[in-house]
Formats: sequence, structure tokens, C-alpha cells
Amino acid sequence: MADVTILGAGVMGLCIASELVARGVRAQLIDPAGGPGPQACSWWAGGMLAPHCESESAEPTVLRLGAEAAQWWARRGARLTQRGTLVLALSRDRAELDRFARLTQGHQTVSGDEIAALEPDLAGRIPRGLFYASESHLDPRQALAALRDDLAARGTPIRTGAPTPQGLVIDARGLAARDRLADLRGVRGEMMVIRCPELRLGRTIRLLHPRIPIYLVPRGDGIYMLGATMLESGTRSHVTARSAVELLSALYALHPGFAEAEILELGADARPAFPDNLPRLRRRGQTLFANGLYRHGYLLAPAVARMTAEYLIDGQIPELMDENHP
Repeated sequence: MADVTILGAGVMGLCIASELVARGVRAQLIDPAGGPGPQACSWWAGGMLAPHCESESAEPTVLRLGAEAAQWWARRGARLTQRGTLVLALSRDRAELDRFARLTQGHQTVSGDEIAALEPDLAGRIPRGLFYASESHLDPRQALAALRDDLAARGTPIRTGAPTPQGLVIDARGLAARDRLADLRGVRGEMMVIRCPELRLGRTIRLLHPRIPIYLVPRGDGIYMLGATMLESGTRSHVTARSAVELLSALYALHPGFAEAEILELGADARPAFPDNLPRLRRRGQTLFANGLYRHGYLLAPAVARMTAEYLIDGQIPELMDENHP
């Protein structure tokens, strides 16, 4: 019999299951879809492990807790690309670059020549940028599959069907838990996967803009993930024409060579978020809710998983615990 039942096999549920099983806890993991896939918002993520860049608009907690993510993922079979993040802005948006620099740490200012040395295909296009050498990224789908396969090998496969709770229930269903968490909201994000073998970029690129900032994450073999919009909406419908045009226009501004890129995928989903955009653990009887990763899923899920394990095994009250919330 399992000690805990985990509901949801997105990034939160899989990370918690991995952490608990590695510490000897018997767990059952239940997801109606049978595992990671396009039904979960973590499937459409960029996979950036970029705590410094995220601190531009996030609480200091994100920077502090996100610092442990890269090592956690590397230990669990995720293929990390550790080549840093390059933050750029067109000449007309240089004020955005200055603002970003003021709000973040862990970077060095790079000239146009230094940008060209890092990314030769951007030579002559951007006069100045910021380089965050310590940051990395992963392929979300490969990382989720690695967790799923490791759990199955340890005797914890993902089960489908109606759950038969055993022990404590950990609800990690993301936005599907809105009926139990009154202050959980959806933040819609839209992205696309493109192929452009003519351009070779080796690290995450963020292009700043006062209205439509984008990020471009290389996946290898000329494939890139382009994202992402941020809309206060729980709608999970298809990508809109307006969002697609805005993303592609910003991409073309980065380099006109992307005009010939193939669009391989368009994806949209809603990220689960609490009012302060920080994750929370909430206990109600025999249910522990783990939710609210917002746009920091792969960055903060390892820390939430660690806190969950420390709470269940050692009785430590996590800093993200919010037991008294209705």
C-alpha cells in the first residue's frame, strides 16, 4: 500500500513523486491522461532555468529557490544546455535593456562584438546586450519523460482511472484544482516550435520589448521554441492569429533569416498562479495541495518537491506552506 497518492503527472506531480520515491516513500501517481503530454501546460514550457532573468519581474524567492533547479534536473537525467542566457534589445528599445539590467543580477554587459563572439549569426545586428553566464535550459518533454521512466523503473508507474486514495493525497493538478483553491487563476501563454536550420543559435535569447518581449530556446537540429504571451485568462483554446503575428514579428526583428522558418507546432495553455505568482503548499485534512508554479514550473518545481518531502518525512514546515488559507 502506498504512503501517499499524487494526483497529476505534470512537472509538479512528477517532481514531487521523484523526490519522495528517491527518499524511500511509497507513492502512487495518478493522471487521467497516463503521463506527460499536450494536455498539461508543462508540455508547452520553454524549460529555461534562468533565476536571474526571472527576477526582473519576480519576487526574490524565485531567485533563491530557483538556484537549486539545474543540479536537481541534472541528477535526474534531464539534458541541460549550460551556455547562459543572452538578453538583447533593438536600438529603439535600449531603455528596456537598461531597466532589465537595473532589476537583475548575475550578468555582464556585452558589446556588439562580444555578442557576435557568442552567437556569430547575430553579428552586426545588436549593439549591446546582457549575458547571464550561469543560466541554462532543458528540453521539457525530454525532462518529463526522464522522470516518468525513472519512476516506472522504481516501481511507481503512472496510473489512469479514478483514484483510490491511499495515505495522504498530494493534489498537483494545476489549474484543474481551481474548484478547491478559490484564489488560483489561469495565466494564458502561447508559443510555437519552429525549424530554421539556416540560423544556428546555441543558447536562450531574450529579446526585450515594452509590449511583446520574446524568448527563443534552441532545441537542437535547427529547432527552436518561441514564446510566450502572458494574458490574464484561464482560456486553454488555440493560439490566436494576433499572438502568432506578434511573436513572429518580434522573431523577424531579431533576425530576418527567420522569415523562412517552418512552423512545426502552435501551442497554448493556462499556467496556474496565485495572486502573488508564487507557488504554495496548502494542507486540508488528508490532502496537501501543491500548486501555483505560474511561469516558473521547471525552475521552482524541484524546490517545492524538496519542501514537500521535508514536510512529510521530517516534519519541517515549508516556507511556502499556507495552511490557514480558506
